[in-house]
Amino acid sequence: MARLFPTLVVPFVFFSIFIASALADDESFVRTTDRKLLGIHKKEKLSHFKLYWHDIVGGRNPTAVPVVMPSKNSSTAFGMISVIDDALTMGPELSSKMVGRAQGFYSAASQQEVGLLMAMNFAFMEGKYNGSTITILGRNTVFSKVREMPVIGGSGLFRFARGYVQAKTHRYDPATGDAVVEYNCYVMHY
Repeated sequence: MARLFPTLVVPFVFFSIFIASALADDESFVRTTDRKLLGIHKKEKLSHFKLYWHDIVGGRNPTAVPVVMPSKNSSTAFGMISVIDDALTMGPELSSKMVGRAQGFYSAASQQEVGLLMAMNFAFMEGKYNGSTITILGRNTVFSKVREMPVIGGSGLFRFARGYVQAKTHRYDPATGDAVVEYNCYVMHY
């Protein structure tokens, strides 16, 4: 019996230590923090940006490149995925002042209509917001007059951002597929 005691006790002790440390570690990755350390002690504000998004799918320097081709039988381009690096300008002409880039992808996600899943960052490159981004993720039914998508976050001066964008086609060329879309962005941030 004396020999059996260490055989039973030693594994039990190690098992108990393992369980205790696992339980302790389970909550050690979370802790409360001071809002001031993250810069969110300031008053929240609402900003409105009006930008033009230039999606160029053809020519020598496209800004939208298909990486997955659509289903052969689809009238809505279902299944297509394009990666984008589109200019964001202050006016509807590509020659107007560029303030950032829309970087991400869109995917034709509807079999009944031309409906895109948009996942993109508006990466600002000018003025006070240089280096900051807002992230947009949502559904874009491109032939609707106005489309609304949520702003789900951001970085830099847009940390903890939330809001929405409204997209309205300014110009579309059916021959090339190129489009200019007016984006009105309403963003809550600190």
